[in-house]
Amino acid sequence: MNWLFKTKQQVSPYHQREGHIFQRFHLDLTLFILLIGLSAFGIFILVSSGQEDIGLLQRQITRLSVAFIAMIIVAQIPPHVLKMSAPWLFLLGIFLLLSVLFVGDMGKGAQRWLNLGFFRFQPSELLKIATPMMVAWYLAERRLPPSAKHIFFATVFIAIPTVLIAKQPDLGTSILIASSGLAVLFLAGISWKIIITVMATATALAPVLWSFMKDYQKQRVLTFLNPEEDPLGAGYHIIQSKIAIGSGGLYGKGWKNGSQARLEFLPESSTDFIFAVFSEEFGLMGCVGLLTIYFVIFIRSIYIAIQAQDTFSRLLAGSLSFTFFIYLFVNVGMVTGILPVVGVPLPLVSYGGTSMVTLLIGFGILMSVHTHRKLLSS
Repeated sequence: MNWLFKTKQQVSPYHQREGHIFQRFHLDLTLFILLIGLSAFGIFILVSSGQEDIGLLQRQITRLSVAFIAMIIVAQIPPHVLKMSAPWLFLLGIFLLLSVLFVGDMGKGAQRWLNLGFFRFQPSELLKIATPMMVAWYLAERRLPPSAKHIFFATVFIAIPTVLIAKQPDLGTSILIASSGLAVLFLAGISWKIIITVMATATALAPVLWSFMKDYQKQRVLTFLNPEEDPLGAGYHIIQSKIAIGSGGLYGKGWKNGSQARLEFLPESSTDFIFAVFSEEFGLMGCVGLLTIYFVIFIRSIYIAIQAQDTFSRLLAGSLSFTFFIYLFVNVGMVTGILPVVGVPLPLVSYGGTSMVTLLIGFGILMSVHTHRKLLSS
């Protein structure tokens, strides 16, 4: 496992090789190889889940290429520059979210996009990075664990984008953004007494939250609790997903042999429910292998966060690592029926665009944190 956890003595020679291409471009070799491998595996799965649609594959490869280029560019930015830009990036994101409320484009019943003429994008994706950056920036220069006052202001920074995105409505993204900000607070060392109090308060306020939810959001929760109540309507997605996962057995039916996706019983087979397609074709053993790749990426990311040399970098890197894990947990949870369906993609495997770019920008920040450290003495 030395390739995953390099000792201090092993780090210095790596940084001292001036001609090393990864050192020159501030890329972490281990993490880069893992991300490339996972992305290539995602293309492999997409061939089957997308019914061998060449256009879909070309678009996915193009988006992946753009995302990796964005990751490499961000990796060149030193952490202290990221820290200085954090409040301005956050304010820009809030301004764009407010713009969406007034002039945003509608799509699939939600107002989430800004149309700039030459392309359309979701400002909420920017906040997946800007929110943890802002909270990390705010807490970095203050005594840790944070006081009640500092926790309050940090919570306000998290709540503003979360509420604005929930109003679009986009429950999945709002959950991810809230989680990324709360991860910074957790890593800053807030006491368990506060965490338990907040959880108890949130549970008590659940009926109030229910009254503010949209009808389709309430339906998702009811479907999660009892999908069999409407097997041909609201419960259809999750029932078909469970059938696909269960029918895979131990070793699966083989690549491109999954009946649920091939016969179009499974909706959104290339996006939200691609894990169900994979489970049917590769079975339990394939799922263990795929989840192992995700786990190794997560562990490597956490290691980078631990090795960070300042508070801002440590809090931000740790938050981005946990956000990646939450992506995975929510997607797998919703396709297996242990969580409501909220439209969160499987990282670097599901067909998608802006979310993939945002995710790899996060990994670019992780690489920047790791490779811009001061050289260790031999």
